[in-house]
Amino acid sequence: MPDENTPLVTEAVVTVGDAAALIVALGDFWRSHDVDITSEPGRLTARLGLGEGELEVVEGGLTARLEGTDLGALELLRGYLTESLERFAGERGARIAWSGHMREAKTFADFREVRLVSARDVAPRIRRLTFTGEDIARFGSEKDIHVRMYFPPEGLAQPEWPRPGPDGRTVWPAEERRPEVRYYTVRRYDAGRGEIEIDFVMHADEGPGSAFAARAAPGSICGMAGPVGRSAPDAGWTLFAGDETALPAIARLLETMPRDAQGAAFIEVDCAGDEIALDAPAGVHVRWLHRRGAPAGATDLLISALRGVAWPGHDDVFAWVACEYGASKLIRKHLRTACGLPREKHLVVGYWERQTAEAEAA
Repeated sequence: MPDENTPLVTEAVVTVGDAAALIVALGDFWRSHDVDITSEPGRLTARLGLGEGELEVVEGGLTARLEGTDLGALELLRGYLTESLERFAGERGARIAWSGHMREAKTFADFREVRLVSARDVAPRIRRLTFTGEDIARFGSEKDIHVRMYFPPEGLAQPEWPRPGPDGRTVWPAEERRPEVRYYTVRRYDAGRGEIEIDFVMHADEGPGSAFAARAAPGSICGMAGPVGRSAPDAGWTLFAGDETALPAIARLLETMPRDAQGAAFIEVDCAGDEIALDAPAGVHVRWLHRRGAPAGATDLLISALRGVAWPGHDDVFAWVACEYGASKLIRKHLRTACGLPREKHLVVGYWERQTAEAEAA
């Protein structure tokens, strides 16, 4: 058996017309989403969080190589790369033949079906759901704190889930039985009880997650996969920033920090009634930013607050930020240019996109 620390590998031969142009297009796309890539003519390497991908131009097309931390990560990366290659392959498309760690299964290796145990309100707009299921210890990771949640259509007697396809793509159930997918933070994992807590931000214009949280009764079934995402590493001084969607993650990160930790946290919510009690170290200053009725994602509260941050007089710092996608781009640029933070000193993620959210609510 391979050592558990040895990454799994899968490879592909990609037959495509203009392979060099395909690599350039894919590299530009990944850069726009802040993927850490290294490129040279005819070759591209991308560090994709769950593993690493490498593409190289060869006669007749490309070769692709993926390394994943485990089978679930490898399946996710393979599906992502397959769909990305097809997206940029042009009208003639691409033929992709994968080999290595391929399998046929009813669900992905990192997927678990979970059952709702209970639900309770912990703040005016935050509802905490407790789930249980078989073999869910993987979601108790201290390093990767997010999961993908799969919400089946309401009233479906027997939920159906996506599975890995033989060509690397994800095979989805028929449209009327297809679950909606959203990302959430694992607020707490109780190994003794075998339970996972997830906090849901409740919106007036319900998305699939808040709709499930509002209506689901104990025993309701949904899917969970992962874990994914990153926490904040230990640093001499840590900056946190985010809106309501990041509040569960920031709350978890603050309460698990060393009690002598130093830093600051800026959290945007609508009003004082949306604030919650946070178990932050005494040396981490928490400041709440109120929109006062303005639409989420439509203000400059976060970036304005961050422009006034008093950074410490040393470089042992880290910035962890999660918010609306447009705001995240401005904040990332500010941290890199105005604050001079290198890539390894910050993590800025767009948790949601205002334009997409408005379209779904329409």
